[in-house]
Amino acid sequence: MRITKVYTKTGDKGMTGLVDGSRVRKNHHRIEAYGTVDELNAVLGIIRTFLAEEDTELQELDAMLYVIQNNLFNVGADLATPPTSRWESMVLITNDSILELEKHIDTLNEELPPLKEFILPGGGKIGAFFHQARTVCRRVERQIITLMDNDESVDNLPMTYLNRLSDYLFVAGRWAAKKLNEKEYYWTRNP
Repeated sequence: MRITKVYTKTGDKGMTGLVDGSRVRKNHHRIEAYGTVDELNAVLGIIRTFLAEEDTELQELDAMLYVIQNNLFNVGADLATPPTSRWESMVLITNDSILELEKHIDTLNEELPPLKEFILPGGGKIGAFFHQARTVCRRVERQIITLMDNDESVDNLPMTYLNRLSDYLFVAGRWAAKKLNEKEYYWTRNP
């Protein structure tokens, strides 16, 4: 794909195009879902920028986030393409992508103490951005459910991938905070 012109003026009246060329309102359930996937990808880009400043084991996270960012483009393309318009070589999320996330969650989680209480978002700038990414990911999940409620042709794999990704982001945020010796703050019922 080559983008030669950034502005097209075709969205000036609140409409945008799906991959198949059909036009929908910019607040359509599909647009809300893949637009928020794009937002999540941008937060991961911020995390990667901060990770690049660290000379620690955190580079392991950067490599995984690179894969996740590419997978999120595939999720976005999936959500932007009605099933009747998919092409033969279209790259979609697979069960292998989900299993890879689970493997990374398990590996990172082995080094973490078990939680005895909810933790408050934070843990330094990298941990805080992982928490923000997790909350954006959860919003995408809710938006995909709304899309699925309105269009039964939407595949479940993007939803499963994002559900697992939100778990990964939680664990990765805790792991990063631990590696950087940053304190986790626990929820106190009566502070």
